Amino acid sequence: MSQLNVQIEPSWKEVLADEFGKPYFHALAQRLRQMKRQGRTIYPPGPLIFNAFNTTPFDKVKVVILGQDPYHNPGEAMGLCFSVPRGVKVPPSLENIFKELHDDVGFAHPGHGDLTAWAEQGVFLLNAILTVERNKPASHRELGWQTFTDAVIQKLSARREGLVFMLWGAFAKKKAVLIDPFRHLILEAAHPSPLAAHKGFFGCRHFSKANDYLRHNGKEPINWQLPA
Repeated sequence: MSQLNVQIEPSWKEVLADEFGKPYFHALAQRLRQMKRQGRTIYPPGPLIFNAFNTTPFDKVKVVILGQDPYHNPGEAMGLCFSVPRGVKVPPSLENIFKELHDDVGFAHPGHGDLTAWAEQGVFLLNAILTVERNKPASHRELGWQTFTDAVIQKLSARREGLVFMLWGAFAKKKAVLIDPFRHLILEAAHPSPLAAHKGFFGCRHFSKANDYLRHNGKEPINWQLPA
């Protein structure tokens, strides 16, 4: 972790200690350092690579939303899947998420795309790939991140109970094999991108279903409304 110049929240550090010690993770860290030495621009910035982990401790996770890899344009990636900082134009997929939230739970558009308030309530906004090179989507898909994030999903499945996993699109749905369906709720739908949202994302009602499940399991539901 120190090799990536980031700190990770203590509960995750403990849960993932074995992963950080494995050869693939050392190789991954070395490759990222090498790219930075070569002057390549990598998103998100170093301190935000583990932002999802640092904002949502292991024992606080209630809902997992799985993305693919970070936004690759300047100023967009912030280490939370689908989320962009305030002041950045809300991306099309997130606009569609907001539309579904409106239809499902009466969500009002906050005028920004910063999902930190969800993460602080226990929505773990995990990208399967945690870094990307500027203007090169999926450029780090072979770096080893998926080995790491697959282990993250497996540990959540094995060590926690009553979580909701939202898997949107073919890429995310493949991760269902890592999750115990008897311990957790797995919700699958089309990806919210403009190309696919009409194929089953709109109308999926995942947000109200997640809250119904959390209540049924004695947990506080998520307030999906974001502050303006």
